[in-house]
Amino acid sequence: MIKPFGTLPDGRSVSLYTIAGHGLKAMLAPLGATLVRLYTPDKNGVYDDIVLGYRDAAAYKADWMNIGATVGRCANRIRGGTFTLGGQTYTLPQNNMGNNLHSGPDFYSHRLWEVENYTDASITFYLESPHMDQGFPGNAKIRITYSLQEPMTLSIRYEAVSDRDTILNLTNHSCFNLRGHQHPEAAMQQLLMLPSSKFIPCDETFVPTGEIRDVAGTPMDFRTPKPIGKDIHADYPPLRNPKGYDHSYPTEGPLCATLSDPVSGRVMEVYTDSPCVHVYSGNYIDLEGKDNVYYCDRAGVALETQFYPDAIHHPHWPQPIAKANEVWTGKTDFVFK
Repeated sequence: MIKPFGTLPDGRSVSLYTIAGHGLKAMLAPLGATLVRLYTPDKNGVYDDIVLGYRDAAAYKADWMNIGATVGRCANRIRGGTFTLGGQTYTLPQNNMGNNLHSGPDFYSHRLWEVENYTDASITFYLESPHMDQGFPGNAKIRITYSLQEPMTLSIRYEAVSDRDTILNLTNHSCFNLRGHQHPEAAMQQLLMLPSSKFIPCDETFVPTGEIRDVAGTPMDFRTPKPIGKDIHADYPPLRNPKGYDHSYPTEGPLCATLSDPVSGRVMEVYTDSPCVHVYSGNYIDLEGKDNVYYCDRAGVALETQFYPDAIHHPHWPQPIAKANEVWTGKTDFVFK
């Protein structure tokens, strides 16, 4: 099903596409290749929308938080907005505390992607990102495919190729509330489990220091499921500056996170081939969402599968470098129970 989703300031119209199957239903928009709604059943079989979002295309165009959208060419932060690749230094906008965040301010979330393929249970979005777009080298052709698969799985597949060596680090920036998006007060009651025994501390500008620290004995330890809000106010330096969780956890296998809601009974497992999952507890959310719901701080949690933030400045970390004319791929699956 395709229906109107409003118009952009330049007059272009945007449609909303529905895919359904295997116990799930999702609504997606080509503006930002964005997941707008995701309906899953609770323990009683009652369906609800579990992702934060906006009412129409104009609201997404005005958004600076990339809610539900595809983030690229490089997700997360690059220190100082500069990096060197192949002996050449590239300069990016400094749109966040002197650093570059999510390759903004000309975000992929504000681009109208082409719908390349659409079926009842899948959709593929396509974007051409020209050489020096956002400051990155190479003409990049990017495809994002969302599909619904067994068992109750929302699958995201990333594929890109550039004609020059470049950085590629794509992710989805959905914020989840398994109680239902209309219950922002319940988001921090969700139980989070992260198998990782390590996390990546950041400095006062939220950029990694280069250390990888053990979670043992700290509020960053989610190896045993606990409410996200349980330790969020702990007097622990890595939690103070970002006002909560805004940290990357190196993956230690395909399963990188499990989120559950004790009231609805919904459970979501996250599987990926990415080097880390970035946990963002919605610390600076303050917006008018869809269905006339106001989203306060910490109204949802993002589980962004990606490379380590600022990895390009830490060569001993996995590198988000795509070689010229080689196909770059990534995958993330959200499995519901």
